[in-house]
This record gives sequence, C-alpha cells and structure tokens, in this order.
Amino acid sequence: MSDKKTALVISAHSADFVWRAGGAIAKHAKLGYDVTVVCLSYGERGESAKLWKQEGMTLDKVKTERRKEAENAAKELGVADIQFFDMGDYPLEFTREYKDKMVDVIRAVQPKFMFSHSKWDPYNTDHMNTTQFALETRMMAQAWGHNPGEKVLGAPQLYLFEPHQTEQMNWKPNIFLDISDVWDRKWAAIQCMQGQEHLWHFYENVAENRGNHFRRNSGGQAGGKAATHAEGFEAIFPRTVDELD
Repeated sequence: MSDKKTALVISAHSADFVWRAGGAIAKHAKLGYDVTVVCLSYGERGESAKLWKQEGMTLDKVKTERRKEAENAAKELGVADIQFFDMGDYPLEFTREYKDKMVDVIRAVQPKFMFSHSKWDPYNTDHMNTTQFALETRMMAQAWGHNPGEKVLGAPQLYLFEPHQTEQMNWKPNIFLDISDVWDRKWAAIQCMQGQEHLWHFYENVAENRGNHFRRNSGGQAGGKAATHAEGFEAIFPRTVDELD
C-alpha cells in the first residue's frame, strides 16, 4: 500500500480552489502531498462576466478559457491532478451519476483531508450545495456496501475554506494556516484567472488580513510567528489527539 500523502479539493467552479485554498494547496504540495482538485463546473454561466462581454462569445469558448485558466493556476500551485466534471453552473445539478463519480475519485485519492465551501451561502447556492455534495459523497465513500470490494474511505477531515462575504455565511474559522512561504505561488495562480480579474486584489487583502490573525493567535506581541499571509478554515469534524497544545 502506498504511503503517499494526499489531499482533495472539491471546488464548485473553476476558480474557487485558487481564491480560497490556493495557499494550502501550494503549501502541502511543497510538503510532498499529491493534491487532487475536482472542479464541478467551469463557472461558465455565473462567474465569467468578463468573457461574456466579448463579442461573439459562446458557451463552449467560455468553458475552454476557464479550463485553461484553471489548469494554468493548478500548475502554479503544484496540483498533482485536476479534474473537471462539467456539471454546469447556476445551478449545479447534483445527480446520482455525479455522486457516484465523486465517490470513485475520493476512494482513488484516499485523502488525508479534504476542502470544500462554507455550509451556508445565500449569495451563491452552488457553493453551499457543493459542501453538502462533499459531505454526502464522503459518507458514501465510507460505506462498505457501496460497490463492495473497493477500498473504503477512512475519516478525513473536511476543511471549509473562506467564502466571499464571510460575515454573511455563518462561517467561523478555527484554523489559520501560514502561507507566507508560498504566497508568491498563490499570487501567480490568482493572476491566471483572467476571467475574474476584479477579485485578484480582494483575495490578496484577505490573505494579508488572515496573516494578521495568524500572528495574533500564534502569540501576538508576546512572540507570535511573523506570518505575512494566511488562509482560514473551519474544520467540520472533531480532532483526535493524544495531547492538547
């Protein structure tokens, strides 16, 4: 059995993994993890306004451009594998076929931990429905009776990454990850997302603000770590530990 460390990101649209978990992806790729990213859609209808404003634009052209952007960003972050389910967006359609397909990926990857969206997002229901999808397929992947004979999933943590309008989403971070040493990789990946250029500096500011929160919560003026950029996550499941720190 391989002892390769793995992680899995389930992203509603093709740019979400970059804005919200790009630092975590780059950080863990640097640590030797194989990180798999699954984009459920390209965000072709609801998150590609810049492209649609171009004369002669078509749905297929938008998909092609958004896929290219995501693939380029994935390379910058060190993603081992990026997959596109092409489920459409606004809204995403979570059929049993796609649930079974996602379970197949989860079991193949056997992630040590997973990432997805906040549990609540009234501004973009694709996001919160993706988290429900992630929870359901994680549960299915653990079921011995689902495709008996396959290796079942253990109990990977599901980390919910930061939504766009945090204060409206009932999202409360309980983990801050220092991404200072890979911020250049995340910034390069952000700039690959040409279709949503208006968000570049917003997420730069988010990373700087979370860096401040990391410094404060790691000791502040009494010896906190001098992080410049960080990402926040909300863990769904309890941690199992032998010692508190």
